[in-house]
Amino acid sequence: MKIWLNGKLVDKKDAKVSVFDHGFLYGDGVFEGIRSYNCLVFKLNEHIDRLFESAHSIMLDIPLTKKEIVKEIINTLKANCLKDGYVRVIVSRGEGDLGLDPRKCKGKESVVIIADKIALYPKELYEKGMDIVTVPTVRNIPEALNPQIKSLNYLNNILAKIEALNSGHQEALMLDHLGYVAECSGDNIFVVEGGQLYTPPQCMGTLRGITRDSVLKIAKKLKILTHEHVLTRHELYISQECFLTGTAAETIPVVKVDGRVIGDGKPGKITKKIMSEFHKVTKTEGVKYRIT
Repeated sequence: MKIWLNGKLVDKKDAKVSVFDHGFLYGDGVFEGIRSYNCLVFKLNEHIDRLFESAHSIMLDIPLTKKEIVKEIINTLKANCLKDGYVRVIVSRGEGDLGLDPRKCKGKESVVIIADKIALYPKELYEKGMDIVTVPTVRNIPEALNPQIKSLNYLNNILAKIEALNSGHQEALMLDHLGYVAECSGDNIFVVEGGQLYTPPQCMGTLRGITRDSVLKIAKKLKILTHEHVLTRHELYISQECFLTGTAAETIPVVKVDGRVIGDGKPGKITKKIMSEFHKVTKTEGVKYRIT
């Protein structure tokens, strides 16, 4: 495996950063997860835009242009001969000292690009649907660490994931500080009620998901009414259908929440239609490359 590290493609065993890197010491940095489907990097420009937005929000300068990062992502995929893969782009504050002061990092940001495979959930869950559970850990509030920033500090999400796994579930449903549905540990959430689609608004502690946006566009194309609306767990429990979206997860049906069966306990018609349409979109929307 070849890793792109600060301007060079190196072997995995040689891909190293300093123990004084603020990304390692404090989670001081940003990242993006991106998918490639048959030599097409899905929504690549949208992901890079979000990467730069996250970096700008935490006052982190990325030492490459958007076009340069796009080019190096393609080169890393090619170097690893990956037609279908998962790309992780990481930008950290760089090497500093043991203090918090970001000025001590001396403007030497670290940039890493990893291209590999990923399977977030077992294949059978995409066919039969998954069972999720609400966890005690609430989503970070915007006034503390805005969920719109895709930062390297993912402890909030990891704690939620641990709580779900400890209870025998694959995924955690997280509420915001007001008790409304926010998102899952790594995915956005949708419900179907009365043939219409509902998902929590971005202002309620949710990340602006690239896949989430794609699903909203697909629904519009299918003439399904969509609503970005606050949701309670009660509204999830009584919904006709439920599904999750995310770059790694793609679109995956949910058939049970907190022990309550959703609909008839099987992936619904609208969910399956959106899943099908989403897979079509991943073949057309993105940046193409060739492996020679």
